Amino acid sequence: MRAGSGLVNPGVADSPGDGPAIRVRIAPSPTGPLHIGTARTALFNFLFARRTGGTFILRLEDTDLERSTPAYEKDILEGLRWLGLGWDEGPGLPGELDRGPYGPYRQMERLARYTSISAGLLADDKAYYCYCTAAELDAERKRLEAARLPPRYSGRCAHLSAAERAAFEAEGRRPAIRFRIEPGSVVFDDLVRGRVEIDASALGGDLVIVRAGGTPLYHFCVVVDDAAMKISHVIRGEDHLSNTPKHILLFRALGEAEPRFAHLPLILNPDRTKMSKRKSQTAVDDYIGEGFIREGMVNYLALLGWSTGSEEEILGIDEIAARFSLEHIQKGGAVFDRGRLEWLNGQWIRRLSPTELVDRLRPFLQEEADGARIDRLPADSELELLMPLVQERLPVLGAIGHLVDFLFSEHIDLEPALLVPKRWDRATALDGLGYARVTIGEVAQADFEPDQLEAPLRALAEAHGWKAGDLFMTIRVAVTGRTATPPLFQTLVALGRERVLGRLDLAIALLAAGAGEGG
Repeated sequence: MRAGSGLVNPGVADSPGDGPAIRVRIAPSPTGPLHIGTARTALFNFLFARRTGGTFILRLEDTDLERSTPAYEKDILEGLRWLGLGWDEGPGLPGELDRGPYGPYRQMERLARYTSISAGLLADDKAYYCYCTAAELDAERKRLEAARLPPRYSGRCAHLSAAERAAFEAEGRRPAIRFRIEPGSVVFDDLVRGRVEIDASALGGDLVIVRAGGTPLYHFCVVVDDAAMKISHVIRGEDHLSNTPKHILLFRALGEAEPRFAHLPLILNPDRTKMSKRKSQTAVDDYIGEGFIREGMVNYLALLGWSTGSEEEILGIDEIAARFSLEHIQKGGAVFDRGRLEWLNGQWIRRLSPTELVDRLRPFLQEEADGARIDRLPADSELELLMPLVQERLPVLGAIGHLVDFLFSEHIDLEPALLVPKRWDRATALDGLGYARVTIGEVAQADFEPDQLEAPLRALAEAHGWKAGDLFMTIRVAVTGRTATPPLFQTLVALGRERVLGRLDLAIALLAAGAGEGG
């Protein structure tokens, strides 16, 4: 394979114009949950369609009967909807949009078309029946491996006589259908990678397009469907690059116009291996469950292999669509950086209004209550008051429990060791909490505000020669059980005077009991 930077073919361009209608598609197999890579590919197709005024189509490639399930189909459709990638034609849309002139959009509902077209290829001698058994093909593969040769079908059934075919059928053999791969080079101009040339000899020999049981295979179905649905651009992952020559040859055999191809860079693990479930979290639903929001996820996926051409990074989907161009897609692999995703997600969380943030946090707080990690669900009014404290500290919505659970629980777990800052001993911590208890107790309920608490507590630390941070840390742990929380004085106000004093009393008693035991 050789790829260069050659000019793209004339014809359908990467911009609006008067050429053929732009129609793109995402065609996932419902054999697993919506994958991050599939979501990124769907997003790029969606953006291209919106940028060019084209049509974005969803098609389900469900011919793998053993692994395809309605649950996975539901996950894919819901995931795409959650991302905001509404399709113009495809499953789940009303009436004509699901079953119109280009539908249906599930491959198992299109079997009659595949049967008819494969029969036409047989009649034109562009395909033939192959009676090789699995054992024969396996033995052939092993011989090639032993000889250090690449796997390739020998073509032993390519020119059977009628008598030979009859003999195989008399044995009870059920034939597959193979497409004839003609010798020569397949050359095409990829909209991302430039000129690509692949010799047909590297394609593994004549291609099975229909299994012996009659089920059509991916390479055949995808071409038949792309042709029937008038797909103008096939925008897909780089892992399909080696499949493209097979598809081009099938388009030509069917007498159909070839779409333009654009192969996106692979999404890589941090170690630059291909992203996989073994090393990374790949299901979109898992990210939804953690509390990533659609704005952050879409923004991040758009930048995963595409450049804005500017220093701007935080862009909404409409802004991205207005700027999107295949010309700015990178050729090299795109490393999936979880930290970067969390940062972008946090930026979008900060842009939400308090009311909207509360709405989105509600399911995660419900999970905290269901798991008995908080004693009660706070009212919306309580949560809105808390938003200024937590909004800047949320990388994902699911982090809300760890930030505020101590506010909605009657009891907290205290670890005595955490009550003692590194520069202090237990006796100093006990003194610090005791004096802090007195100082806070002197602040009246009517004056229980951050400024009225901070000033006397800082003065307390200075009077005893303590670093304020050490005193504040032991207070923080005493009232929350945590070493990291929203700002201390706002946290004290949110807890309320009586709860703060009560928790300080418990922490003092815990430390005093430990000291009495010689701890």
